Amino acid sequence: MRGARVSRGRCRGAGGKRAALLAVIVLALTAPVPPAAAQPKGPPTREEARRDIGQPDVEARRQAAAWLGDIGTMADAPLLLRALKDDDEVVRALAESSLWHVWSRSGDAQVDALFQTGVQQMAHGAPDEAIRTFSEIIRRKPEFAEGWNKRATVYYMVGEFEKSLHDCDEVIKRNPTHWGVLSGYGQIYLALDKPERALEYFERALAINPNLTGVEAAVAELQKLIGEKRKGTI
Repeated sequence: MRGARVSRGRCRGAGGKRAALLAVIVLALTAPVPPAAAQPKGPPTREEARRDIGQPDVEARRQAAAWLGDIGTMADAPLLLRALKDDDEVVRALAESSLWHVWSRSGDAQVDALFQTGVQQMAHGAPDEAIRTFSEIIRRKPEFAEGWNKRATVYYMVGEFEKSLHDCDEVIKRNPTHWGVLSGYGQIYLALDKPERALEYFERALAINPNLTGVEAAVAELQKLIGEKRKGTI
């Protein structure tokens, strides 16, 4: 998942703290990616971008990370995942953005068009229509992990947590390094008043993508919340 609206009425126990924590996480997952570096005069080939993302020259790495979002495939995801831990902040931000672009391409033009329709339906507050659209994508191309991910997000938005968890499981089967889904598990378990499970998944997300500052803050808050709970102070 990549952020979703939170229904405060569904939180139980230490509700105020969990609601505030969920709000922090959602804001972090929906925050815009920092502006990309200027594109080069001419686009590189995919092979050149794959080579340059590991070069000592920071500008070469930035350009490669940016272009792989446009021309990369799932086979390039490991390179972009490594770039999430680059020394340069811009490279890291570009790699994160490019991974979302790569993950969102199915390789089928009709499925990709449906995917964009579903995203628009989500954005315009039409969850039932979005669920139908992503369900059709899943029917047509079940190996496309992002179809499952988006349906998981919509199910979360409407409070169908068990269905969302099922779809998250399907994403992880196909894309085990999907930090968005790992963060999504955390959001769901937090809403279900299972902070220990939430903490586990947030930490897994951070291990893959250490740039999730909101999730990092949530981990610290959850550790505090769990400590207080064990001491019987809440």
